[in-house]
Amino acid sequence: MDLVLVTPVRLLGDGLSACFREHCNVQLRCVVSDLAALREFLAQAPPDLVLVDVTQGVDLYDVRSIAADWPDIPLVALGLVEQRQQVIRCGRAGFTGYISRDASAAALCSALEDVLAGRLACPAEISGGLLRALFRAEDALVPAVEAALTRRESEVLTLIGQGLSNKEIARELELSIATVKHHVHHVLEKLKLQRRSQAMRRVRDAPWLATSNRAPASIGEA
Repeated sequence: MDLVLVTPVRLLGDGLSACFREHCNVQLRCVVSDLAALREFLAQAPPDLVLVDVTQGVDLYDVRSIAADWPDIPLVALGLVEQRQQVIRCGRAGFTGYISRDASAAALCSALEDVLAGRLACPAEISGGLLRALFRAEDALVPAVEAALTRRESEVLTLIGQGLSNKEIARELELSIATVKHHVHHVLEKLKLQRRSQAMRRVRDAPWLATSNRAPASIGEA
């Protein structure tokens, strides 16, 4: 297998390259320093797998964006603190596997093979926590939108998630800015949110909110 490593620590890249040559059949094709550089690399030559060093801190929203754009390339968190909440956060961000901070070289190679095979090995207390988290997440989706969004509100919410301003949304949907402000107000009200930035994050985390529970469009809806 060939992989790309994301880490700002050059020494880690050199050390892992030597480790892979000695312990497993892995070719380290490239080491990039951040997620922006990873995105550029993936656009040119996608690898079998991406290993992301999370010991130095990483923006999980950026990770989620990359996972959405390249869903066929597994992302693995390297150096994760093996605690239930940390594993859940990485899973929600789009990581399909992780390497704990105390893993050996042999365990690292084994974990990479498991990820490519679609397996995830983790302690029983972690796996049990994952199942409970899935149950709570599914249950929380039901009351997420008490009043269904109209077709136009769904379109506005989608564009909010893309980071567009009211002026840009108005241009995109051929509406007046006043009408867009009206729709944004109702979207925030239905989602029970206070700020536009919260709506942006909500729809990026749960894009189905802009397409599910949609109310029928009313006659003459602007």
